[in-house]
Amino acid sequence: MSHPAAAAARPEVWPEVLQRIRSRVSGQQFATWFQNLRAVAPAADELQIRVPNHFFREWLAENYLSLIQDCVAEVSGARPRITFQIDTAARRPSAPAPDDSPTPMPPLPSASPRSHGLRLNEHYTFDTFVVGPSNQLAYAAAMSVSEAPGRSYNPLFLYGSVGLGKSHLLQAICHANQRKSPAVRMAYLSCETFVNEFISAIQRKDMTPFRARYRQLDFLLIDDIQFLCRTDHSQEEFFHTFNDLFNAQKQIVVSSDQPPQDINGLQERLISRFKSGLVARIDPPSYEMRIAILNRKAELRRVLVPVDVIEFIANAVTSNIRELDGAITKVVGYASLMNQPISVEVARNALHEPGQTRTVVTIDDILRAVTAHFSVRVADLQSKKRTRSIVLPRQVCMYLARALTSLSLEEIGGYFGGRDHSTVLHAEAKIAQEVERDDTLRRAVEELKRKLSAPAMRG
Repeated sequence: MSHPAAAAARPEVWPEVLQRIRSRVSGQQFATWFQNLRAVAPAADELQIRVPNHFFREWLAENYLSLIQDCVAEVSGARPRITFQIDTAARRPSAPAPDDSPTPMPPLPSASPRSHGLRLNEHYTFDTFVVGPSNQLAYAAAMSVSEAPGRSYNPLFLYGSVGLGKSHLLQAICHANQRKSPAVRMAYLSCETFVNEFISAIQRKDMTPFRARYRQLDFLLIDDIQFLCRTDHSQEEFFHTFNDLFNAQKQIVVSSDQPPQDINGLQERLISRFKSGLVARIDPPSYEMRIAILNRKAELRRVLVPVDVIEFIANAVTSNIRELDGAITKVVGYASLMNQPISVEVARNALHEPGQTRTVVTIDDILRAVTAHFSVRVADLQSKKRTRSIVLPRQVCMYLARALTSLSLEEIGGYFGGRDHSTVLHAEAKIAQEVERDDTLRRAVEELKRKLSAPAMRG
């Protein structure tokens, strides 16, 4: 009778494991990190994954080990030890056999003298941004750098929780400068995209196009810069890109969910450079500001929403602007589908699940309920800690957020230290499995759902 771990370690299971991984990560992540990996079984209880270099080994071990372990277990029913080994044979110049030919990485486009890679929301302009006490400094600073790039606030560092308008302001700067100077060289992208392109350039052993692309810009705008802290290699590259642009008086704007000094793993020299410009915080909107935002959203949709309905939504949704936008979209859409005038009753029905008495569950509600139940701190759930006492409540939070809110995977991950969508999917699947096996956890999750659905939980 064969040992179950030995079955799991057979390299024949690897193609199916890859298929499981593909379903849980983005296409770009799969092409960058997994597509060309191969596996061998040097021992009955070990599955060894061959990687091209030290960078790959470090990144996969740090960011994807648990995902790989879970996918291997799903395919084989056992959990062998996963190790990463640099594939020295792949580095020797030889013609690969036809069946073993690796799929080539997509080439990076050559550097362009004009703006590239800009995918902008046409509604994210300065004109549509609702200004209030919680974001006034950030708005004024963004306006200033769009009018005097490289001279007023450089770099500009915007930070705040998910859905408060950071991306709106970055894109507003892009729109303003495209109108003012269509030939401006500008890049707006996520930090994950920057890192993945950097990795692709390393794989191709051709850093010249990558560096030319980013070091010849007039504007570099990067969302979610906290993802840069995952490896020293990407921080090193960004540091030199930053210096080149800064010394040439080119404008740098970045956003984050935390101030520079609170980003775990960020190098001191980058913290210093981010703080050398203007660091502006964006806070959650006040009640009055939520009213103004909802009125503006209704105006953009060219829909007349009664005052009492606006007030109802503003009381129900308190955490961020993106949820406000989603709530008014639901209300307007529900009224249209039901062929009814927009009213408080219609809004209540639109925002409720059938049979529920709770209007909207927010991520803050979930954090309060879970931290109270498990006796942990929000800061611990958002940290890099991986002890069982922290990982379990963190995964329960993600599971409940998927079940009870309309937040995207990226938004949920953003509340927990900038984790990516594959981590959220893993947490959801993990808790779904655990509640089937563990009666204590099942009762705890059911109790949390009941409390979150009760009117008393509304904040």
